This record gives sequence, structure tokens and C-alpha cells, in this order.
Amino acid sequence: MRSKIILGGLATLILVLQVVPVERTNPPVQEQLAAPDSVMAIFRGSCFDCHSNETQWPWYAYVAPVSWFVTGHVNHARGHLNFSTWDAYDAEERADLIEEIWENVEKGEMPLPSYLRLHRDAQLSNQQLATLEAWTTMARRAMSGESTPLPDETP
Repeated sequence: MRSKIILGGLATLILVLQVVPVERTNPPVQEQLAAPDSVMAIFRGSCFDCHSNETQWPWYAYVAPVSWFVTGHVNHARGHLNFSTWDAYDAEERADLIEEIWENVEKGEMPLPSYLRLHRDAQLSNQQLATLEAWTTMARRAMSGESTPLPDETP
């Protein structure tokens, strides 16, 4: 009897939590990062759900309390790096962000392990890692005025 009351109370609480509004937005894209198609494919597959205004909101982003975590995480990620508002960053910020991209990927901090548990296809292959490393190195050199040009495509 007591367990039925507890389960009923828990079910009621979960239902009540669903009425708490959570704003899942995808504002218009202003200007995206200009990168080779191979690099953009990596970003789209592993980064854009959190770091762009093109988030593909999964079903669980509509179920409280998980929805609070997901939307909070996306909003925080967009606040740090948003590929959809790349034009809002000045040259120094862009250079810093490009450097941070590779540092976080190299350390295994991005994509987040918690994201990868539910999105296994976002796991970066060795080839994708090599592509990102080469592109970030070339992009940093180009931004610092070194003579190494950015290729149209990276290996």
C-alpha cells in the first residue's frame, strides 16, 4: 500500500514537472564559420547540436527534468562558442576559439562523454581527428598572418 502511494506521488510529481516551461530555441543563423566541407561535416555531426542555432532537439529534450539539463547545456555551450554567430566574434576571439576547439577535442573533452553516450555517431574517428588538427593548425596560422594558405579541403 505504501509503495503504491509513493509511486503515485512520484508519477504525479513527474506530470506536474511537465508544465514547467522550457525554452528550446533555434534563433536564425547569422553567419557561420567558413571552413572546408570536410571540417563542416565534422562540426555538423559532432558539435552543432550544442554549439549552433541548428540544434536537433531529441525527444528527451521535451521531458522534464531532463529537458532542463539539455536546454541549460545547449544555452551554456552556445554562450561559449556558437558556430551560427561566428561573425559576432572579433579576430582575436575567433583565433582563440579555433585553438580551444582543437585543445578540447585533443583532450577528449569534446564532444562531451555524456553526449556521446546517447549520440554514438558523434564520436570522432582518427581520420576526423587528423582533419580537425590539420584545419585548426592551418586556420591559426592564417589568422596570425603566416604564409601557409588554407586549402579548400583538408585530408
